[in-house]
Amino acid sequence: MSQKAALAGQGAGSAGHGLSLKRQLLLWLLLPQLVLWLVGGALAYRIALSYFEKGIDQSLTQSVRSLARQVKPIGSGLLIDFPRAAQDIIEQDPQDRVIYLVSSPPGSFLLGNSRLPGPPPSLEPATGEPLLYNVAVDGKLMRVALLEVNYGEATSPQRLRVQVAKSLAVQRRLTWEFVADMLAPLLLLGALLSVLVYGGISRGLRPLTRLQAQLGQLGRQREQNVSALSPIEMTQAPQEVHALAAAVNQLLAAVRRSLGHEKRFLNDAAHQLRTPLAGVISQTELALLETDPQALRERLSKVLACAQRSAHLVQQLLSLARNEAEVRLQALDLAALAREVARDWTPRALSAGVDLGYEGFDSLWVQGQAMLLREAVGNLLDNALMYAGKGSVVTLRVAQVNQQAVLEVEDDGPGLAAPELPHLFERFWRASELPGGCGLGLAIVAEIAQRHGGSASAQALKPHGLRVRLHLMLAPGA
Repeated sequence: MSQKAALAGQGAGSAGHGLSLKRQLLLWLLLPQLVLWLVGGALAYRIALSYFEKGIDQSLTQSVRSLARQVKPIGSGLLIDFPRAAQDIIEQDPQDRVIYLVSSPPGSFLLGNSRLPGPPPSLEPATGEPLLYNVAVDGKLMRVALLEVNYGEATSPQRLRVQVAKSLAVQRRLTWEFVADMLAPLLLLGALLSVLVYGGISRGLRPLTRLQAQLGQLGRQREQNVSALSPIEMTQAPQEVHALAAAVNQLLAAVRRSLGHEKRFLNDAAHQLRTPLAGVISQTELALLETDPQALRERLSKVLACAQRSAHLVQQLLSLARNEAEVRLQALDLAALAREVARDWTPRALSAGVDLGYEGFDSLWVQGQAMLLREAVGNLLDNALMYAGKGSVVTLRVAQVNQQAVLEVEDDGPGLAAPELPHLFERFWRASELPGGCGLGLAIVAEIAQRHGGSASAQALKPHGLRVRLHLMLAPGA
């Protein structure tokens, strides 16, 4: 799948994922406000109701005591001094009904409203202390204050019960009106706060909108020119958006590097393959014109040499491209790996007349990738065997220097002049015109070292010779 198609698929997938960030912020900011408003209303209702109940209880307690004082014992009887006018005043408001009942003994009707029930069985009245409870009279909830007092002579004691009841309808209505009067301004303030929150969220998310626009512009740049992927600039934005922009810039930098590597690889391959392929074509054309078998053989030998050089160049280019990918490091024995590679290269060293040997640690553990390190050691030995010359000595050495593992290949060949050393690890740079090389071997070594978090260096030896070092990280606990 192409990068463009993948990005389009990701965009389509993200578009179908739930609510937008603005809506989620509004939901999480305004929903708690609504919940708090509802909870506050319920608490305000309960508080107002309790205060109104206290007021009614106080009023009923005063009324039942006052009514009890109007009942005066006379001998063995009672004198109820309760004028008709007072009774009419008490019962005149149908919405706020107040009814009373006087009974002696308790439950035996004397005066008032006989439909007013007594206390529930769970409540036991105490003499001289008002008792408050709720009852339903004619389907309406009422609050009742009950007071029982003793009268009469000691030889024949009697008990008087006085009950005064008040409807709770007005109290409930006043409670609702109080709560509504209190919550209405809070609702207006909540609406104003919601508008401010919406404006604040819109303003706060404006940098994300700019970021989205810049990313869209980068997408258009990507379609036009890969190298035009410029970093995202956020001069005025919250810290979190700056962090997001920095992460996106890091991703863009990685994409630019990857695309740059691909472009450089294609350019290098096109440039370097042009010469040997042109040689193959020209030598083949000349070979077709030859009639002398010996001359034809010489032409075919040159064709074979050009083809071998092309194959070697392709292999090196592919190795270089593979090395530019991510490397997964693990602990491995560098000394054992170096000895194994040296044994593999011994036959070629013998055929080239070079004395190849190994020195150094028997075991040294590093963080690395075996295949890439094997290729790096092989390139170092290939370079040394090719340019050191017949009769030279090549030494592969593994040591530890300053908490680093060092792998080096040293030869006593002609070496390099000091001004040439800085160019040694450049791509396609060659110090000699000997056939077989393409100037990529040591560039691959430097690339592998960098991928392992290390480095490559070269040193000219006296009186002659060259030492190439590969610095690597030691494995933990090595």
